[in-house]
Amino acid sequence: MAGNGEHESGAACEAGIHSPEACKRVDSGITRVFGLLGKRWTGLVVSVLLQHPVHFADLRRAIPGISERMLSDRLTELGVAGLVVREVDEGPPLRVAYRLTEAGAALEPALKELGLWAEAHLPEG
Repeated sequence: MAGNGEHESGAACEAGIHSPEACKRVDSGITRVFGLLGKRWTGLVVSVLLQHPVHFADLRRAIPGISERMLSDRLTELGVAGLVVREVDEGPPLRVAYRLTEAGAALEPALKELGLWAEAHLPEG
């Protein structure tokens, strides 16, 4: 493999050994999407938030197996990406809820299509 992270096939493409169709790079938009949503738990967090704003504890209960630390990390990443906002309810008691931004909510059609695709093409695991 090349030292810059490209596979050897990248050199073959540059040398003209493969057809141009075989040498197309992955779309940068797809790379960004899966860089964020391809991380474990992220899609599930977004999926739960599509329904309505959710308090942290309820969000954790809705996603079996996710730790508090991992949920916090994923919510922070989604916040930095502009997909989730954190809202503090002063209470009492003080509670924190998360909701999708307009950009986050715009993922709904794509996620629903992926769910339908999974039902039709992926075996239950």
